[in-house]
Amino acid sequence: MEATAGTGRTEAMLRLEGVHKSFGDLHVLRGIDFEVTRGSVVCILGPSGSGKSTLFRCVNLLAPPERGRILLEGKEISAARGEDLDFVRRRVGMVFQQFNLFPHKTALENVTIGPTTVLNMDPSEARKNATELLQRVGLDDKLGEYPERLSGGQQQRVAIARALAMDPQVMLFDEVTSALDPELVKEVLDVMRELAAEGMTMIVVTHEIGFARDVADRVVFMDEGVIVEDGRPADVLDNPREERTKQFLGLVLEH
Repeated sequence: MEATAGTGRTEAMLRLEGVHKSFGDLHVLRGIDFEVTRGSVVCILGPSGSGKSTLFRCVNLLAPPERGRILLEGKEISAARGEDLDFVRRRVGMVFQQFNLFPHKTALENVTIGPTTVLNMDPSEARKNATELLQRVGLDDKLGEYPERLSGGQQQRVAIARALAMDPQVMLFDEVTSALDPELVKEVLDVMRELAAEGMTMIVVTHEIGFARDVADRVVFMDEGVIVEDGRPADVLDNPREERTKQFLGLVLEH
């Protein structure tokens, strides 16, 4: 996958070269070549089991690849250990489909725990930053609430604030609205739209076609562990080249 026209390869924030990942006999990623330039938004579409979440797990090294290379800001991280792994954890923020908040901690405490324990940030500074982030995602009145007293959309916004608290250079969003009731989806997507407008580099696995059309610089369609199609949203969503892409979009857009 090539860099955006007019940019050099060295400007890539993230690059995957020939990445393979298997779990036992299941070959999930089959030679992924993927590049994301700084400040761009890439939306990844595809059916369940196509390898989208595994791609993310490779990028943040929750499941390192067996073959191929991953480069973050030009530095190879494929087999990162120790300080190199910290480099990845600090620069790549991830928000999951399930919120994964600590149930025994308030919204504010959920956002401060990473900076204080991983970045060794002064607790008062961490609380100040966390308060500002929760205000940014529209939760300034929920600082002392525990997750069980928050709606799904509010919990997901706390999860976004928690990821942002680590001051990442890249944000990964893995189907973050799929577990939400329809009326709560917009509040989460609005936060993501604001991040995109501010220039955050974002890779978003989603079935929200409207979001992809409006916000993405590129749309990627994956199936069976390979990238089937990649291009501008208008091209991939409105005039796909590949029959498999057409079939998938036909099913998604019916609902």
